[in-house]
Amino acid sequence: MTAAQAALAGVDTEFLEMPEGLELDTPRVEDGAAIWRIARDSKVLDLNSSYSYLLWCRDFAATSVVARDGDGEPVGFITGYIRPERPQTLVVWQVAVDHAQRGRGLAAALLDGLTLRVAGGLGVRSVETTITPDNAPSNRLFTSFAERHGAAVEREVLFDGGLFPDGGHEPEVLYRIGPLAAPAPPR
Repeated sequence: MTAAQAALAGVDTEFLEMPEGLELDTPRVEDGAAIWRIARDSKVLDLNSSYSYLLWCRDFAATSVVARDGDGEPVGFITGYIRPERPQTLVVWQVAVDHAQRGRGLAAALLDGLTLRVAGGLGVRSVETTITPDNAPSNRLFTSFAERHGAAVEREVLFDGGLFPDGGHEPEVLYRIGPLAAPAPPR
């Protein structure tokens, strides 16, 4: 969502700080391959099948976001979904930024833009994600997100490393962030 789109939707644009030359957009099925490549090239995400990214762009586009460069190509993404047992909770599944775009604040802009959109459109008031203890960049991303939005962060181990069948997996720590402030009413 661009700042102009947010203003038209009556969403507070205080947190929208997009790096120059990039814009937020809803993913499309044809973005699935690029999103899969960005995830693969991150070297830190658990890579899902390429098919799953196509499905994600089809079935969870409303709760996901891509950043597009000047040519319209995806250079970063967040995949997410609404938690069935908690319909006001956005679960962030994966966050990845193309190597050439790192260090520009894009991951934070993606997270801010997505949560503004789902808060206004779907009534989301909290965010959940899981992070392994060794993933300092994701810890900083979600901790700073909570600080920017004045929200509390609760952490607890969701899945112990021993539950993973492939061995050697760090535990997944659940971050619960909220409540998020309600978006500004339409003008």
